[in-house]
Amino acid sequence: MGTKEDVRSRLSIADVVGEYVRLAPAGKGRLKGLCPFHKEKSPSFQVDTEQGYFYCFGCKAGGDVFAFVQRTENLSFGDALRKLAEKAGVQVEAKYGERSSRDLYDVNAFALAYFRDSLAGPLGTAAREYLTRRGLTPATVDAFELGFAPDGWDGLLKHARVKGVSERQLLDAGLLTENPESGRVYDRFRARVMFPIRDHLGRLVGFGGRVLDDSKPKYLNTPETEAFRKGELLYGLDKARTGLGSGTELVVVEGYMDVITMHQHGFTGAVASLGTALTAEHATLLERLGAQSIVLLFDRDEAGLKATLSGLDQVLGAKFRVRATSVPSGKDPADTLLAGDVDSLRRALASGLDEVRYRVQAAIEKHGTATSEGKRRILLELLPRMQNLDPLDEIAEGVRAAACETLGIKPEALMEWIASKAKRRTLTDTHLAGMSTARHEEDRELALLKQLLVDPSLLAKLDGSMPWRNEAVRKVMLAARGAQSPDDILDIFRGQPEEQLLIRLMFEGRDSGTIGRENSHQYEQKVGAYAAAAVDDIQVGLSIDALRAEVDLLKTQVAGAAPAEQLGLLRQIQELQRAIEAEKRARRGGA
Repeated sequence: MGTKEDVRSRLSIADVVGEYVRLAPAGKGRLKGLCPFHKEKSPSFQVDTEQGYFYCFGCKAGGDVFAFVQRTENLSFGDALRKLAEKAGVQVEAKYGERSSRDLYDVNAFALAYFRDSLAGPLGTAAREYLTRRGLTPATVDAFELGFAPDGWDGLLKHARVKGVSERQLLDAGLLTENPESGRVYDRFRARVMFPIRDHLGRLVGFGGRVLDDSKPKYLNTPETEAFRKGELLYGLDKARTGLGSGTELVVVEGYMDVITMHQHGFTGAVASLGTALTAEHATLLERLGAQSIVLLFDRDEAGLKATLSGLDQVLGAKFRVRATSVPSGKDPADTLLAGDVDSLRRALASGLDEVRYRVQAAIEKHGTATSEGKRRILLELLPRMQNLDPLDEIAEGVRAAACETLGIKPEALMEWIASKAKRRTLTDTHLAGMSTARHEEDRELALLKQLLVDPSLLAKLDGSMPWRNEAVRKVMLAARGAQSPDDILDIFRGQPEEQLLIRLMFEGRDSGTIGRENSHQYEQKVGAYAAAAVDDIQVGLSIDALRAEVDLLKTQVAGAAPAEQLGLLRQIQELQRAIEAEKRARRGGA
């Protein structure tokens, strides 16, 4: 068996690098060219043919011939060694586990030939009809090597026995299933359209199978093996990766058929995870392969939202841009293209939300901004993505800025909250009020509470539908119903955090100053009359604030909505603005 040094001695680094870089003489034993690892106009990349190393004075990349192939082809050292060994005509010894993986690739190739023959034969008629109904051309079926596992318990097993492939090999590859009680073995895939799954290097690592009827499970994958680790695999990446270097945008979708149909229609950056959300291993692999931009294209339902957010969480720190989108019709990409609506898919891919907008909008839609509790939940949900203070983390900075803009929070107050673990654990209404840049809504609520403490009977003037932003106000308003005097309300909150607030408001509401005893009765009458008028005025103001908040929320949704949805949202905004003007007229008329 050959060694690394045997491979190195048989290859010229100039010849290997010359397959990727146009080299020119640069002195004794030196060659130069444009660096393949970063963009440059004048050559700073050099190869020392005598020492056997390369170095770039621009990006500082350097190493031997193995390092060069690793970086250029995005390979592990073992894969680079095998690639160069094959080029040099040297056989290198496989490390522990590599031989078993090689066996798995060969067994999977044997099974693929069987599935392909079955699709083309008499038993594959129903499967061929299914693929035709899904709009796939014969060329696409061949390009993705689709096959068919016939119905029956031992079709592949019998074929293997004839060809000299053992049960143990099929079991290790996940192509057979063993009954633990009887010890009987049988085909894992039966009556299913078969999708061969290759890793990013094109090695056949396993299969996915889809039923032709409504049987469960709808999809079945190869179980975890030495070669098949679904958390590290993306279906279609072996084909999509060829365009990554030229700036092709990678699109992560949900299913095999989505990938295949998109490739057939020219969306050659489509890949799919294997029944999981995007993982940290996926992100690491895509970064190593040179991905620059990724779109997460999932359904618009709750599961799709969860998968999207989970995917975004897994690419933290990755050096590529990430956007999220979905097809406006609610259909998956395959069905959209089958219906001939290529433009809808193209618009969806062009109009997706970047990570910042997607995270913030998803949190707003989930919790709402109309109440303190909603704002609290939004901040806590966004916290994991906001707390990285690295100035190079543009996403964290963007989420913080969007949170401040959306929730009306002072940036310095948000940073103080993020830095304080104690405040994060007890995010009270007082904290939120202190962080706010526009506190007029809650100030109005406190002003209203102050007037009701003058005369609790005025509580009957409220219609009961007010969405209180201040949690303390909400508690008092619920408890105060039926109270006859301010003391009745105060008694309810003795010893509780709200007590001090109520005492302060009671003093402010009856600040008689130096009014003499003889004028106190007249003063009380004026206070009561003012309280009644103030309640009406403040309630109108709160109603206007609530309507404006709803308008602001709809405006944030317009930017990310499809054109058809934008029209409906704009109509809602117009109706709310008319309602705001009506409230203003009512206030002026009552003045």
